Amino acid sequence: MAEQLAFEATLTDKYQNTVPSAVRRALGLGKRDKVRYIIRDGEVLLQKVEGSADDDPVVAAFLDFVEKDMIRHPGRVTPLSAALVDEARALATGVDVDLDAPLDDD
Repeated sequence: MAEQLAFEATLTDKYQNTVPSAVRRALGLGKRDKVRYIIRDGEVLLQKVEGSADDDPVVAAFLDFVEKDMIRHPGRVTPLSAALVDEARALATGVDVDLDAPLDDD
């Protein structure tokens, strides 16, 4: 029979909790890693979500940068003007895109 360990964590007022360090070590979790909760017969299994082929570290780094900049400088976040939305719609009119089609090499 596999060894069983048990750890406790307390929920905050926002129903959040910190994953205990022993659990993080056992699962090899790092900051910003994803976890999956599997609920089976009233018990919860916590799994580390391994990166998929769709993960792009460059996009992730860029989005992290944008998130931090928005937090530091919320005044820089402004809605698009109606004129800019109209211009984007005009540019995209009649353009068909198949998001499932493979990309060309060029």
